[in-house]
Amino acid sequence: MTKCDIAIIGGDSRTAYMAPYFAKKGWHVICCNTVNVPYSRHLKSKIQNTGSLRECISASSIIVCGIPFSKGEHIYCEKQTADFEITVAEFQRCVRRHQTIFAGVIPENFRAVCEEREIYCHDFMLDEPLSILNAVSTAEGAILEALLHKSTVIHKSSCLVLGFGRCGKIIADRLKGLCACVTVCTKSDTELALASSLGFHTLKLSKLPQTIHRFEYLFNTIPACILNRSCLERVSKDCLIIDIASNRTGADYEAAKQLGINLRCCPGLPGKYSGKSCAKQLSEYVVQHICK
Repeated sequence: MTKCDIAIIGGDSRTAYMAPYFAKKGWHVICCNTVNVPYSRHLKSKIQNTGSLRECISASSIIVCGIPFSKGEHIYCEKQTADFEITVAEFQRCVRRHQTIFAGVIPENFRAVCEEREIYCHDFMLDEPLSILNAVSTAEGAILEALLHKSTVIHKSSCLVLGFGRCGKIIADRLKGLCACVTVCTKSDTELALASSLGFHTLKLSKLPQTIHRFEYLFNTIPACILNRSCLERVSKDCLIIDIASNRTGADYEAAKQLGINLRCCPGLPGKYSGKSCAKQLSEYVVQHICK
């Protein structure tokens, strides 16, 4: 079996674009269940594919997985099919002592088991600069989704941003740059004060049901079911809701369907729209750690 410098398993376009980045640096890469790896002919000798998880993991001491690392009991793979699903348990059986894993949103129980076995984990999303850059890609993707699925301009439209964390801040800023009328809604008085100081309209979360009917676009970043049936019943029929909260936790999707609300679940936006840019940042993070 050919030994490689880096193994890439699953993920989406971000991990796919990491392969040629590493190859250009002179490293040999092996990929397993990774979506269409884009590479030119002169890099062909440095990138190989395998359908064997065990072969891929055994080939290198450095393993790169996607963001998130897993979905439910399976390793996150955008191209995953029923014929070839990689379970977290199977992955865990294959990794060995002193290997290093890079991925995003690594479950704490998986990390704890790895620590006991002297397997090293680096979580992309625990790195603040990477998290901010990921939020930028998410914000741009959220606005693109809005433009793709509503036949009106954002310019001078009434936009509501639920939550004012990393993603909420950047979405609000980008909407403001498009000359939208932006309102920030959160339960935190500190976040509302900050939003107001930055020139946004503000709304206390407890007042959301009474005012939600005013908005044409709604961007939810809060990973809790704020958009319950009671709220959704008051949403304008012309409103588009973009929900980027993880695992469909931001809204009552069944109620939205029954009420005819245009609610779109939009996970993995960086991988969908900005894989190449994200891959460069993620790859540089890996290089920085393995070259110490």
